Amino acid sequence: MNTNKDEYWMKIALKNAYYAQEQGEIPVGAILVLKEKIIGTGWNSSITQNDPTAHAEIIALRQAGKNIKNYRFINTTLYVTLQPCIMCFGAIIHSRIERLVFGASYKKDKKCPFENIFLELQKKYRLKVRKNIIEPKCSQILINFFKNKRK
Repeated sequence: MNTNKDEYWMKIALKNAYYAQEQGEIPVGAILVLKEKIIGTGWNSSITQNDPTAHAEIIALRQAGKNIKNYRFINTTLYVTLQPCIMCFGAIIHSRIERLVFGASYKKDKKCPFENIFLELQKKYRLKVRKNIIEPKCSQILINFFKNKRK
């Protein structure tokens, strides 16, 4: 896949992260793309919806399912500004997304807490993964958000 295309789509996902931030949410955004068209878009909404499952990825998948009237997303690419959590990764696997492209990686412990599970499932389900796309911008919005929260 073309790096320029991945950067283009990630910038749109990043706009969703900024929108989440404006709503007082953790700034994570996602879009699901099929044949160069966005079929689902989402941003973190757990706080405003009082829903622990209202992550950007889940919202984008729900919208995509309604748009294409299917729960399988064959030949799609999910762009998300932060490496998906285990809940979202499970949804990605079950929906048969072909590619996952994310911006920022987990930084808490310098390693994803479920890295081994992530790698095993990635291989088993043949999920193509690209990481660190426009990583500085995707990381900075999160760094700034949490820095402001601590003030």
